[in-house]
Amino acid sequence: MAVVGIDLLEIERVRRSLDRFGERFLSRIFTEQEQRYCNGRAASLAARFAVKEAVAKALGTGIGDVGWRDIEVVNQENGRPDVVLHGNARRIAAEQGLQHWSISVTHTKTQAAGIAVAMRPLNSGTET
Repeated sequence: MAVVGIDLLEIERVRRSLDRFGERFLSRIFTEQEQRYCNGRAASLAARFAVKEAVAKALGTGIGDVGWRDIEVVNQENGRPDVVLHGNARRIAAEQGLQHWSISVTHTKTQAAGIAVAMRPLNSGTET
């Protein structure tokens, strides 16, 4: 069984947060690795922000029960985005039997989107 989350946001929203709060915004939302990869690029940060929201939706919690930095968007060697869960996000995913994640990010000049799909083994006993 699969669960899905999706999110779409205006890149300008992230750009305004960067301009207004700078490092405080970055360190609250993004891990060190995410910050290095994005190197201040608002579109890349917005796409990662969208994936974090999408993962939280797939977990059924939204942001709150899981923190922003509990969901980390990394890139595999071939550039493909992947997600690493930490803290409460990791615990909640384990409780729900969510083992395999697939994410995708995209952006235009004005919008960024992220989607997250998590798989639960059919025999996990957690189907609803």
